[in-house]
This record gives sequence, C-alpha cells and structure tokens, in this order.
Amino acid sequence: MSATATPPDASYLLRKLHSFTGILPVGAFLAEHFWSNSAALVSAAKYNETSRDLQTIPFRLVVEWAVIFLPMLFHGVYGVYIWLRGKSNVSAYPWVSNWLYTAQRYTGLIAFVYIGWHLYTERWLTHGKSTYADVAQLLQNPYALAFMLVGILASSFHLGVGIWNFLCKWGLAATVQAQRAAGKLGVVVGFTFSLVGVLIILSFRLNWHPFEFYYK
Repeated sequence: MSATATPPDASYLLRKLHSFTGILPVGAFLAEHFWSNSAALVSAAKYNETSRDLQTIPFRLVVEWAVIFLPMLFHGVYGVYIWLRGKSNVSAYPWVSNWLYTAQRYTGLIAFVYIGWHLYTERWLTHGKSTYADVAQLLQNPYALAFMLVGILASSFHLGVGIWNFLCKWGLAATVQAQRAAGKLGVVVGFTFSLVGVLIILSFRLNWHPFEFYYK
C-alpha cells in the first residue's frame, strides 16, 4: 500500500450498518411487536394467549439478544453519536429539508428512550409475563398514556423516514422517481404504524375490542 493511500473510512461502514439495523432487525421488531399487540383489539384473552405463546418460543433468549436487543442497542447508541457529531445520514441529498432531518433525529432519541423504557417495564420487570390487565392499569395513568402515545408516534415516524433513507443510501432508490416512491412508502409505513399503535393504546385504555367477533 502506498504511503499516500487513503485509509479505509470506518465511519462509513458503521453508518451503513446503522442504516441497515434500523430496518432489520429494529423495524422488523416494531412490526412484530405491533402485530402481536394488536391481539388486544380482539380481546384481553387473545392478547394474554398471544403473549404466552411468544414467551414459549424455543431459544427465545438467544434470539432476543442476538437478533433484537444488541442490534437495537447499537442502532440507538450510534444514532445518538451521529447526532452529537452532527453527521447526517441523508444530508448529502440536497432535496432533504432541514426540518425532516431535525425531526428524524429527535424522534430517534424519543424512540430510543421509549423502547428502552418499554422493554424494561414490560419485559424485564415482569419477565415478559405482563397481562392485558397490567397494561390497561398502567395506561390509566395520564402521564404513562401520554408517554406511550408520544413514543409510538415518534417510533413510527422514525421508521418511516428510516425506510426512505435506507433505500436512498443503499442505492435501491437511485433515480429521482425512485426516491419519490421511497418517500411515499415511508409515509405509508409511518402512518400505518401510527394508526395501529394508537388503536392498540385505545384498546387498553377503553377496554375496547372492535375485532372481538374474531375470537367467538
């Protein structure tokens, strides 16, 4: 190697990995989490049944740490590092507005705190055995309700923008037309996750089960 050769940019690889882990497994975890928690829209019994089934998956702890917790921790910690260093993953694109960049960073921080709090209270403190009644009781507290709603909306927004960013940064949306389509996909994902999340919260808060006929 020549003495004047440029050394490899490790931060480039880390930013690529950070972008990837925002989709897999963090995005996939959010999708699965919203999907399983949507059982609350059927009935309390269905929610408790789904929760028990998830806790009996073989090798659950290995899968959780290797595929979910550690990648999620990397994504959150490195995301905060990027934010503090002022390095944007999308600022190279002149059509990205400043407000979107700022909102993405703040919602990422909120989502990181929210997911950490949620895992701590619903996974570690209860050993994954919290019931519908436990969550419903928690959400009677207006502060917990507000925090949960803000966390869900922030996580959904962050994932939607993250999908758009990922497709652009990885060259999967290289043309202007493809980038616009990626942006529309991000909007659909963010809106859908937000809607489902709010409906789940309403189910716990109001003991509301609009799909209860599924369980009869």
